[in-house]
Amino acid sequence: MSTVKKAARKSLIWLGAIVVVMYGLLAMGVATSDASWTPGLGLDLAGGRQLILTPTLDQGEIDQDDLDQAVAIIRNRIDATGVAEAEISTQYPNIVVALPGTPDQSTIDLVRQSAQLQFRSVLIEGAPSPIVVAEPSVTPSASAEPAPVVSPSAAAESSPSPSASQASHTLFSEVISSPDATASATSSTEPSATPSPTASLGTIADPVVGETDPSSFDWITSDISTEYSNLDCTDVANLAGRDLGDPDTGHVACDQFGQVKYILGPVEMTGTDLSTATSGPETSSQGTLTGRYEVRLDFTSTGANLFADTTGRISALESPRDQFAIVLDGAVISAPQVSQSITRGEAQITGDFTQEEAQQLANQLKFGALPLTLTVQSDEQISATLGAAQLQSGLIAGGIGLLLVIVYSLFQYRALGLVTIGSLAIAGIISLGVISLLSWGIGYRLSLAGVAGLIVAIGITADSFIVYFERVRDELREGRSLQSSIDHAWSRAKRTILASDAVSMLAAVVLYIFAVGGVRGFAFTLGLTTLVDVLVVFIFTHPILVLIGRTKFFSSGHKWSGFDPKQLGRENLYKGRGRVANASGATGEPKSDGLTLAERKAAATKAAKAVNEGATPGAASSPSASAEGEK
Repeated sequence: MSTVKKAARKSLIWLGAIVVVMYGLLAMGVATSDASWTPGLGLDLAGGRQLILTPTLDQGEIDQDDLDQAVAIIRNRIDATGVAEAEISTQYPNIVVALPGTPDQSTIDLVRQSAQLQFRSVLIEGAPSPIVVAEPSVTPSASAEPAPVVSPSAAAESSPSPSASQASHTLFSEVISSPDATASATSSTEPSATPSPTASLGTIADPVVGETDPSSFDWITSDISTEYSNLDCTDVANLAGRDLGDPDTGHVACDQFGQVKYILGPVEMTGTDLSTATSGPETSSQGTLTGRYEVRLDFTSTGANLFADTTGRISALESPRDQFAIVLDGAVISAPQVSQSITRGEAQITGDFTQEEAQQLANQLKFGALPLTLTVQSDEQISATLGAAQLQSGLIAGGIGLLLVIVYSLFQYRALGLVTIGSLAIAGIISLGVISLLSWGIGYRLSLAGVAGLIVAIGITADSFIVYFERVRDELREGRSLQSSIDHAWSRAKRTILASDAVSMLAAVVLYIFAVGGVRGFAFTLGLTTLVDVLVVFIFTHPILVLIGRTKFFSSGHKWSGFDPKQLGRENLYKGRGRVANASGATGEPKSDGLTLAERKAAATKAAKAVNEGATPGAASSPSASAEGEK
């Protein structure tokens, strides 16, 4: 068995293994969980729940920027619950939220919840993963297992080493009192000083609000300690929309990127104490631009006094208790360090911000500063009648298109068209399996736009096969054998196929990044099927063609094989060992003329030379005359 043939069979074995593993995982999901053999359907195909929310302010009017920020927060909440293909849009002055399927009540309540901005002192910061606490030994006198307790010193020592991205976002930003002060990025990962025995955990069971220092470790009760140990900030469900807790007690929260978790003191300020927030270029003490960006905070008169008291207290504390956490919608969006008391009611957050990051933080602070309330105007189930009718029409259109591709392939390529049909079937099987796995694993739902992307993929896949087949036929016209034609055609056709699929993938990526709503569903399936097309062409179509090219039916140029010399516009077919066969004859069987390719070329050269010298073609020898006649 040749090396090429072994490689072709090995590729087909790999394809079979991929399909078996894929559907094996899906079968396991169907048997053990809520997986399904078919993909979950989106809002337009399965119906769902629609809520119309009207934001209201105690004073003033809401502008479009406020609505956009509210939509962004609601979308983060929904994404954290794992609900896919949700549609969130603004119809001024309302926000329309449509959730596919039958969402649970907790998701509905999360959508209705208004965002709140809180300012809390940082007590402890640490790595985002849960803390594994060794189980205590059980003694006969022990009636209950004690809850794990996190000591401040141990938690501080387990603080992570933030990445550069963390530093530019939150952890190393420094709050300063005026623009002419020097901003510096200082690390907050040094272990905090071990508290004195009088400040150890559990010395005060119930800290008194207004009397206990908000930065005291006494706020870390056994319940708070247990919650901190168990909290997993690598789970996106814990990053947004979490319970804000009692404002008069300690609190546990993750940062918005899931890289750090905190134990925080009680709420010292709220969004109502912040007047506004803006972003812009940072200037040095000499008034020159530093090339960085900053976020500027303006407090109300009441907020300025509270902020002065708070910053005066925590600026003298060790790290990380010299940080002031800003919590929005249950996540810490910034935890800047404080180096001095800020008494003017104005502050700047500086650090390694990009322009977009500074603008995003300013928008979050501005939105959280609004006393905004979301009022539910309507809450109703929506049907998928229209979507089902459109799906049926789309499937009919896709079926017609697939049928036309099959008919064209059989008419144009005869038996070779069966390879196209098989390749399309394999591509469909793989695409269905991948989408079903995504539906089970990440909650992906197939929308009508996604179905359109699958239908468009039929043309993309067929195009790849046509490029390959036509390249093989071109090589045959040049006089190569079928096996040689397949090898040479593949080395050229695969570059064209990869270039074509790269363009489709680029279009899909651009659409997915910059589009919204249903267009993203179309872009996703278009990109997915483009990858499937590359896989099928490389490990199915080409290996199959290599194997059938070594069969007598195809290599002999049978009139139904798709490689018939007459159909290719060529009278001779290479037969191997330097000989050719004439395709004429009453029975259609090739008849050998007995000449090798070298003899035919020599005769043709001799005849051409005779013509150039003025001799008649008849003066040439018999083999030459025969060759000239064939030419």
